Amino acid sequence: MRKEEAIRKARPGRKGVDRRFERLLAVQGFTPAAGIDEVGRGSLAGPVIAAAVVLPLRIRLHPWLDDSKRLEPRRRSAVCDWIVNLPGVAYGIGLASAQEVDRWNVLAATMLAMSRAVLALRESPAIVLVDGRESPPLEMPTRAIVGGDGRCACIAAASVLAKVTRDRWLEEIDRDHPRFGFARHKGYGTADHWEALRLYGATPYHRRSFLGRLSEGGIHDLPLDGGRG
Repeated sequence: MRKEEAIRKARPGRKGVDRRFERLLAVQGFTPAAGIDEVGRGSLAGPVIAAAVVLPLRIRLHPWLDDSKRLEPRRRSAVCDWIVNLPGVAYGIGLASAQEVDRWNVLAATMLAMSRAVLALRESPAIVLVDGRESPPLEMPTRAIVGGDGRCACIAAASVLAKVTRDRWLEEIDRDHPRFGFARHKGYGTADHWEALRLYGATPYHRRSFLGRLSEGGIHDLPLDGGRG
């Protein structure tokens, strides 16, 4: 059986996060498999952050491992700590800055962040499983899985690692720009975030290409670098 056919036929048989997809691919020689997910595509500020995670098939999964969107912050943090401290796990983080989003577009920046996450792994995976409909251009085979973060264990782990990493990054930025509320809204377009933009202008972490396109108030020429305080 050709590798492309093996990838096509390896499909999870039930709902929920498990290892079935990865085990089916391993039988066909696709091991290790890395899962990739990203966070921050729709944000007004901050980077797109992607994570790539290889979970050895021998390990027992954390009971809370799931799509990061289904986990409360405390459980996300606990699962993230489990991922980064578990012997044998490999993970990489990739970032595409707000400036890179503006320079190309958010989809291209997302693919860039994903590629960087894979390159940050300490070993090259045999196959990369990506949450969503699009895969980044990589040297190894890839497979895009819609809803993969709620079905495939290595993608779920990547979703948690990406989410916690980006949330912590925004919490750090909040210390320099507390009046923008980054620690609360994580850069997304809440009402208080738009109000802070109208009052103080944009920081270097804001995506200039998003502000004019999405603003209901017609913010096209915001001054750069809203002051600290």
